[in-house]
Amino acid sequence: MIRDEAKLRAYYANPPEDVCLEDIDLDRVPRHVSFIMDGNGRWAQAKGLPRSSGHAAGVDSLREVVTTSVRLGIDVLSAYAFSTENWRRSQEEVGLLMHLFATTLVHELPLFHQENVRLQFLGDISELPAETREVFLRGLSETADHDGMTFALAVNYGSRAELVRAARSIARDVGAGTLGADQIDEDLFASRLYTQGLPDPELLVRTSGELRLSNYLLWQLAYTEIFVTDVLWPDFTKWDYLRAIRAYQGRDRRFGGVSTA
Repeated sequence: MIRDEAKLRAYYANPPEDVCLEDIDLDRVPRHVSFIMDGNGRWAQAKGLPRSSGHAAGVDSLREVVTTSVRLGIDVLSAYAFSTENWRRSQEEVGLLMHLFATTLVHELPLFHQENVRLQFLGDISELPAETREVFLRGLSETADHDGMTFALAVNYGSRAELVRAARSIARDVGAGTLGADQIDEDLFASRLYTQGLPDPELLVRTSGELRLSNYLLWQLAYTEIFVTDVLWPDFTKWDYLRAIRAYQGRDRRFGGVSTA
């Protein structure tokens, strides 16, 4: 994606002491950055607020991450918003989240238009409440022709369910005789995933200090660099984003081979 250097440097003016834009090699930013947004509830609890306040505050962080990704020239940003397991939460919290998803997308569509961001969803959005689903479909339609960054939001997503869905799709084709078993390879399998057409993430950022993948992009994260921060999602800023990229650029990515350094 084309980067606007002037906007980027203005955006990262007045840095804190420990990180600045000059710490980053702008020619080596990850093509695809993914986020597990964690810690909304703990953030609210620490402030004596209801969990709903944490989720609302998390929207501000997501907006900043979208803007930061555009400024840095990231091609694909993905984020884990609601898992298939999250339906187990209280009916009140699930309902609040679904309403928040819908209202947030309506409010953020002008930003997507302004920044030329194309929206995509990972997961089965057909199972979402009608209001939320209709707003999501509107977002897909209105941004379909945008050719800037792709923002892939994982909602009603579970990686194991995604893998089963892909296997069933391939099995149906084999059963119908339109696909031979010897034609099944990694590229074919990847083409049946929700992330079809997207590059695998090069960097995964997980907030709130948890050290697990939580059933997220298990196939796609095979060789992704993982950065975990103790910062809770509502407190995550553009400076934390730089810290994650700086750490990523300090890794030796060997993909199972031997370092040539």
